[in-house]
Amino acid sequence: QVQLVESGGGLVQAGGSLRLSCAASGSTFSINTAGWYRQAPAKQREWVAGISSGGSTSYAYSVKGRFTISRDNSKNTVYLQMNSLKPEDTAVYYCQVRITGANYWGQGTQVTVSS
Repeated sequence: QVQLVESGGGLVQAGGSLRLSCAASGSTFSINTAGWYRQAPAKQREWVAGISSGGSTSYAYSVKGRFTISRDNSKNTVYLQMNSLKPEDTAVYYCQVRITGANYWGQGTQVTVSS
């Protein structure tokens, strides 16, 4: 049974930084592709960033240049470094990973950016 554990959320002032982590356990297989999503109050969940098995990355326009997605295959962990945070980045952030053809979601971690 694959489990994803997210950590790193919190409260930060505008302009600050946070790093989110998403660790996968319970599988002998490595993460294939992975992504981060977020959902603000009363809004739909939106895609934020993605990383391929080979390490290629892609970003939503709203976070490009501020956020960086990365992975540590030895730890089966995916990260989201968030810099220059803005109040509009406030949301619950979810990681999503694909392992042997199945998608798994983290429990979500709250990020709150104060102005």
